[in-house]
Amino acid sequence: MSAFKSDFLRTLSERGFIHQISDESGLDALFAKEIVTAYIGFDATAKSLHAGSLIQIMMLHWMQQTGHKPVALMGGGTSMIGDPSFKDEARKLLTPADIEDNLVGIRKNFAPFLKFGDGATDAIMVNNADWLMEINYVNFLRDVGRHFSVNRMLAFDSVKLRLDREQSLSFLEFNYMILQAYDFVELSKRHGVRLQMGGSDQWGNIVNGIDLGHRMGTPQLYALTSPLLTTSSGAKMGKSASGAIWLDPEMLSPYDFWQYWRNTEDADVGRFLRLYTALPMDEVGRLAALGGAEINDAKKMLATEITAMLHGRDAAEAAAETARKTFEEGALADSLPTIEVGKEEFDAGIGLLTLLVRAGLAASNGEARRHVQGGAVRINDTPVSDERLLVTLTDVTPEGVVKLSLGKKKHILVRPV
Repeated sequence: MSAFKSDFLRTLSERGFIHQISDESGLDALFAKEIVTAYIGFDATAKSLHAGSLIQIMMLHWMQQTGHKPVALMGGGTSMIGDPSFKDEARKLLTPADIEDNLVGIRKNFAPFLKFGDGATDAIMVNNADWLMEINYVNFLRDVGRHFSVNRMLAFDSVKLRLDREQSLSFLEFNYMILQAYDFVELSKRHGVRLQMGGSDQWGNIVNGIDLGHRMGTPQLYALTSPLLTTSSGAKMGKSASGAIWLDPEMLSPYDFWQYWRNTEDADVGRFLRLYTALPMDEVGRLAALGGAEINDAKKMLATEITAMLHGRDAAEAAAETARKTFEEGALADSLPTIEVGKEEFDAGIGLLTLLVRAGLAASNGEARRHVQGGAVRINDTPVSDERLLVTLTDVTPEGVVKLSLGKKKHILVRPV
């Protein structure tokens, strides 16, 4: 670990955010002497970011906490094309209306982590559609395109991967790296940006921007990338068996978000505490050192701290209490995920397999049958082994629900209406 002079790089280094820096000493000196403006780009491919983007959001958070100015660049323009990096095939093209809807949702994801405003270290949100949609193509080729070597672009890992697999790479996608480099130059001119950050898969694209800046007369630009994270077992961050771990509470409840982090693998607890919470490093060290059954206390703390940063302390503590009641007391908790089913279906009796699929605990009747046969299904905390069971109003508890459980950690309340 380098002995950085600047608070920002020292913080990022000790917390495990740094994979590569284009010029360590130059960037460190810059951060030590002035307020630095830096950006990370986020494409608008969904209505919310997911947990895989949290490492980037936290990098912007620590920038601001150490006295610098973060820029969240929304890819309203580049989302019209889609980043081909390390993808096996082209993304589905989005309409301008899709992109604008997505941008509205994504903006909300940043509010808990950054203070936006007009001050020297206040974060700003910028949309690259502001300049990319105004480009005159012939002028762009003359002024920008002439600085790019196709030979060099073909050597980038993100491009080589597609070509080596003999998969199509369209001219549309090939332009993406030129547009991303141009973003860096535009942000330097418009907002004094000196640094672009991103995941390690973005290194080639970011260095392209530095080179373009040299040729187009910007001040010295810098690159900093973070490691591409997977869990210890190799799973991709931000995804679970049931889908993406969205940051929007309307797309994923705070309780389910809390549960995702509570289920962290033992080997990842210390690393995730450093990356995804703002806990002091000595407290991180204490929690990471816990072993045996005590590691569960560290996981609960991890889940609660991450959920508190995103959804607020009250929501995080409510999720923790819901989990405690559900798992430690076996009680019903009002904040468990709930679905509603018509009373008439209960009158006739609704098949257990159908109900498991309806509740999202199984993808098909066949999968639901295997869960029942494997002894993983419980109704109101009582194991059931009859796959032909009909659930009726007699199964409704005094609280007015049926508690449907799969294994120890997945619970859905079914409410007759």
